Amino acid sequence: MEPKRADDDVIVDLLDVILRDGAVIEADAIISVADIPLVGLKLRAALAGMATMTEYGIFEEWDRQQRQRALAGDELTDARFSEGPTDDPGQLEDG
Repeated sequence: MEPKRADDDVIVDLLDVILRDGAVIEADAIISVADIPLVGLKLRAALAGMATMTEYGIFEEWDRQQRQRALAGDELTDARFSEGPTDDPGQLEDG
C-alpha cells in the first residue's frame, strides 16, 4: 500500500518551496493597436521569505533598519516603564 497525498497539501508544499527557495517572475508585454505599439510593460518580481530575500541581498538594508527600529522601540518602551508611576497612572511620560 502506497501513501497518497491529499490535494490540500499541494498548495502548502508549493508555498513552502516558494518561501524557502524563492521565485522570480519576469514578463515583457507590448500592447499594440493596428500594429502600432502603444504601451510597453517590463515586469520583474521576486517572491520569497525574508530570510531568503536577505540571503540574496534583496531588502537587506530595509530589514536592518526595521530590526534597529524595533530594538529602539523596545528600549524606549522599557525606559518609560522603568521610570515608575506618573501623576496620571493612565499616561506615560515622554522621554
